[in-house]
Amino acid sequence: MPTSERPARATAAAVPRTLLPFSLLLFAAVRVLCLVTLAVWAGAEGRSAHKVLAERWDSLWYVRVVEHGYDFTLTAPDGRVLSDRAFFPLLPWLEKAGHGLTGLAPQDVGLGVSALASLAAAWAIHRIAARLYGERAALFAVALWAVLPVSVVQSMAYSESLFTALAAWSLWSLLRERWLPAGLLASAAGLTRPVGFAVVLAVWGAAWAGRRLTWRVAAGCVLAPLGAAGYVLWSGLSSGHGPFGYLDVQGDWGNGFDGGLAFARFLGDLLSGPGFAGGIGLIIGVAALLWLYVRGIRQGQPLPLVLYTGVVVLLALCTSGFFGSKPRLLLPAFPLLFPLALALSRLHHRRTAWLVVTAAAALAAAYGAFWLLGSGPP
Repeated sequence: MPTSERPARATAAAVPRTLLPFSLLLFAAVRVLCLVTLAVWAGAEGRSAHKVLAERWDSLWYVRVVEHGYDFTLTAPDGRVLSDRAFFPLLPWLEKAGHGLTGLAPQDVGLGVSALASLAAAWAIHRIAARLYGERAALFAVALWAVLPVSVVQSMAYSESLFTALAAWSLWSLLRERWLPAGLLASAAGLTRPVGFAVVLAVWGAAWAGRRLTWRVAAGCVLAPLGAAGYVLWSGLSSGHGPFGYLDVQGDWGNGFDGGLAFARFLGDLLSGPGFAGGIGLIIGVAALLWLYVRGIRQGQPLPLVLYTGVVVLLALCTSGFFGSKPRLLLPAFPLLFPLALALSRLHHRRTAWLVVTAAAALAAAYGAFWLLGSGPP
């Protein structure tokens, strides 16, 4: 590996240990900016910011799981039967527990879970980036995750923040060779979203790369898939469709792994119609994602991060479903931001770096409000 591409590990003397609090404060400030912008915009339209954050789209399905268990179905206009078994159970479990303890509505508990989980995710992202590239790069990594165009999802009663927190802390545990926490966190991530298998693969990849089997390594590898595999098997068997019945549930929702064929058709339709400019922008965006992934590998990202990010990106781009959801499905792929964070941290003119972050925060706040009050994430 070329010297210039190696992770820039900071020495103890050079590491300003106060940057983690700054990262968390910056992250919280961006979240507040996005929420205030949404509230003002929604108020101007006579609408409720709370409703779009906690009482629309997937958040309603999580509440139905809390209220009815896994027995709710909805018949779509085209005759498909949509089941709440498509939604993994950890977030509704937490919403139910929080409702019982506080009396708050489940959807409001979901908002609290997302708020705390997003902070926990930012904390883990900082720790991972600091270990690999130094504290300044870690600060920018958190800032970039905060200002993603669809970062408002981090404040919704959705499962992305919870999943990212569990996945990031599992990856952090792997980097420190703490196999039992890594396996337990991977299992919890697997109870949160289908992409939990990305964390499982990261644990197994780290074990293979270590080439030293101990009982802790073995235990971590056994624990990691229990959450995702357990729910998928339970969902299929209890529905009467066999051990792989969960795939039928997702199929009814229009979701399934097709190697990117549906995405290619969607892109082709854009390029052949009035959405040509959007199609070109989409091609540029996908190329940028792939470039960041390769760049991260060249900069020495450890195998667990490479495997995890690769699976998240692969599942986001190569599954069918509503294409407006693709950006939020990429939110957990935070290692893609590390090359950009490292570049910002190395700019000689620091004011330029912070102008970029500030502009991106303003755009994220405006776009998030526009998006949620418009089509929004289904």
